[in-house]
Amino acid sequence: MMNEALFYDTLRQGLWVAVVTSMPILSVALVAGLTVGLFQALTSIQEMTLTFVPKLAAIVAVFWVSMGFMTESLVSFFQDTLIPLIAGG
Repeated sequence: MMNEALFYDTLRQGLWVAVVTSMPILSVALVAGLTVGLFQALTSIQEMTLTFVPKLAAIVAVFWVSMGFMTESLVSFFQDTLIPLIAGG
């Protein structure tokens, strides 16, 4: 039987894994958005696709590069934490 402390500790670890795996994509989206926003403010170009396409390209590129890290983090969390809890160990 899982006690309350073990449940909250597992939940905390899961949330931390989610934060760590999403950080590369979110930080690149932030930097790309700030860069494009600064470029639009300096040149007075107000094109909507100018904000969407570079940000999407940067997110896809970083996702492709960091996919191995994300997969490894999630698999290790499942194998080390969740599967032993499910199996009862």
